[in-house]
Amino acid sequence: MSDSLGSNLKLLCSHYRSIAEVCRKLSINRAQFNRYLAGQSRPTTHNLKRICDFFGVEPFELSMPAEQFTRLIGARSGDAQPHSGNDPLLELFTPLRRQASPMERYCGYYFEYSNCMSVPGHVLLSLVHLREERGNYLFERQERQERQEPARGEDWVRCRYLGTAFFLQDRLFLVDYESLTGNEMSQTILIPSFKSRIIRLNGIKTGVSSGDRRTPACTRVVWQYLGNEINRVNAYRQLMLYAPDDPRIDDDIRERLGGAQLRNGLFEME
Repeated sequence: MSDSLGSNLKLLCSHYRSIAEVCRKLSINRAQFNRYLAGQSRPTTHNLKRICDFFGVEPFELSMPAEQFTRLIGARSGDAQPHSGNDPLLELFTPLRRQASPMERYCGYYFEYSNCMSVPGHVLLSLVHLREERGNYLFERQERQERQEPARGEDWVRCRYLGTAFFLQDRLFLVDYESLTGNEMSQTILIPSFKSRIIRLNGIKTGVSSGDRRTPACTRVVWQYLGNEINRVNAYRQLMLYAPDDPRIDDDIRERLGGAQLRNGLFEME
């Protein structure tokens, strides 16, 4: 761990309401955590793993110099927003923001099941957090896949997508980009649930495979609602690729994803 541990932890905590909330969810003593933030002590191997799993980062990332870590994770959303009158991108989305319907009932955590675009024939389980912030609906999606050839001792490939959501004419449109590399975007369209209790949402996702061929693809996707408060550590540890017949993927999810009728689980664009 580098001397940047404290400042990097403070940046991660800034995405939550308070440090007390983070300590409660991590089940780590507040006084002990304050010593981490102040750089007075270092987490044990057990606590370091819990902290990294909770925030969705790797230990080597948490030890990066503060400036490099800030570029990797991004400063807290909304801390410095350009004036819409000077930003053509914000102006472009202004009509959509006015026309979109509220979607508070859809905020919370979800498991996202999809047919993996880069490894056809497998189901990719991701974690999504959809939230409202200053009248906008933003989301974060975490993905994790086991690395076939570990590099620098890293056994997993991690992706972190940041995006925005709009509820338009009974459809949820979500657009995101991969924030760790900045070289990928995807779009998801979900059909809303009109039941009193949200359980699962169906939809499609479009993007481009990360394989050498960069194949454009479209896959069915299922969002399973987890709630507004979850154990992020336990949820993060479940993120990985699953074989389609893995017993941890239930029959309903398998059927919603298309079963055997899809070619390798994907609709490929020739």
